[in-house]
Amino acid sequence: MTNRKALISGAGVGGPACAFWLARAGWEVTLVERAPALRTGGYKVDVRGAATTVLKRMGVHAAAKQRDTGMRQVTYVRRDGRRIASLPADLLMGRRGDDLEIMRGDLTRLLHDAAGVATVFGDSIAGISDTCVTFASGRTGEYDLIVAADGLHSTTRRLAFGDTPIDHLGGYISTFEVPNDLGIDHEEIMYTEPGRLLYAYAMGPGAPARVGMTFASEPLTYDRRDLGAQKQLLHRAFAGRGWRSDDFLAALDDAPDLYFDSLSQVNAPRYSSGRVVLLGDAAYCPSPASGQGTSLALVGAYVLADQLSNGGGLEGYERVMRPYVEKNLAFGRRMAKDMVPSSRLAIGFRNYGMRTLRFHPRKEQMIDKVLAPMHEAANAIAI
Repeated sequence: MTNRKALISGAGVGGPACAFWLARAGWEVTLVERAPALRTGGYKVDVRGAATTVLKRMGVHAAAKQRDTGMRQVTYVRRDGRRIASLPADLLMGRRGDDLEIMRGDLTRLLHDAAGVATVFGDSIAGISDTCVTFASGRTGEYDLIVAADGLHSTTRRLAFGDTPIDHLGGYISTFEVPNDLGIDHEEIMYTEPGRLLYAYAMGPGAPARVGMTFASEPLTYDRRDLGAQKQLLHRAFAGRGWRSDDFLAALDDAPDLYFDSLSQVNAPRYSSGRVVLLGDAAYCPSPASGQGTSLALVGAYVLADQLSNGGGLEGYERVMRPYVEKNLAFGRRMAKDMVPSSRLAIGFRNYGMRTLRFHPRKEQMIDKVLAPMHEAANAIAI
C-alpha cells in the first residue's frame, strides 16, 4: 500500500471513526455515503468499556459525555399503563464509570467533524475491480484500501465477498419519532406482552419522544427501502395491542423517520479480501439486542488503523478483533432470546423481579452479576 489512498463506504459510526485514525496516520481518505446528508435521527446507543478508551484517544469523549441522554429511570407498565416498577436507568442498563448513552445522530456528527475528511454524499460503490472503484454516479477512482463500513446489509461486502450469511435471531426492531404527548422526561417506559416489546423515551417533556417496537417473527420478505411496507408490518404486529400501541401506530403514519430491521447477526468468515476490508456491522454485527454494535465499530476502526500503521496489516486486524467479536456475538445471541419474552409466565416473573428489586439491600451487586457477561464482552480487548 504505497499510495495510502483509502475509500470508506458508510458515514455512520465506524466509517468516520476509521477516517479519523487513517487520516491521522497519513492516509488520504474519502468517505462515501449513500444518504444525501449525515443521518441526524436514529436511536440512543451505548458506548462501553474499550470503546470509551477509543473516544478518549480521539479527543471526543468529553463532548460525547455532554450529549449523554441523561436517562434517569426505566419504568415498566401494565397493559393499561399503570406502573409496575421504576428503577435507575444507569443501574438497570449497566452503565458504569465512563460508559455513556448518546443519540446515534449526535455521535455520528461528533465523529464526522473530528475526522475532517472529504465526504461524498448521495453516492455509493457500485463495482470493485482490484484498485478501481466504480460509483453509482458513474465516476471512478483508484484506491489502495477500501473499507466497507456500510452496515448489516453492506453492498460493498457483497461486491467483494459475495453472499455472506446473515443469522436471523427471531425478531424485528424499529424506532421512530412521535410527539411527546405523555410528557416523558428523561425516562424510558416499557411494556411487554408475549412476542411484543413496546417502549418510549424522551430527553425532556418538551422534546420529541422516540418509540420502539420490537416483535418476534420468522424471517419476513419485504423491500428494505419501502417505508410504507415496513409501516404496514408494524401495524399488523401491534394493532390492538396493549398500552399506547394504537396511539403510536397512528403517529407512525406521519413520523419523520423510521428505522426498521431484523434482529440479526453477521459473523463474516474473513474480514478482508484483497484491498477490501470489513468494519463494524458489515463484518460483525452483534444485533441491536446486544447494545454493543457501536462499541464494536469504534474499537474496530481503531484496531484496523493501528494494525495498518504498525505492521500487522489486515491479517493483524482480524487476529486482534476476532476474540473480542466472538464474545460480543455470544452476548448478542443471549440478549436476543431475552429481549422479547415468549410467555406470560416469563413476563410475570420478570415484572415480579422488577417490583421487588428496588427494595433489595444488595440490588447493585445483583444487577452486576446479571450483567457480568455484558461487561466482560465490552472489555474483552486490550487497546
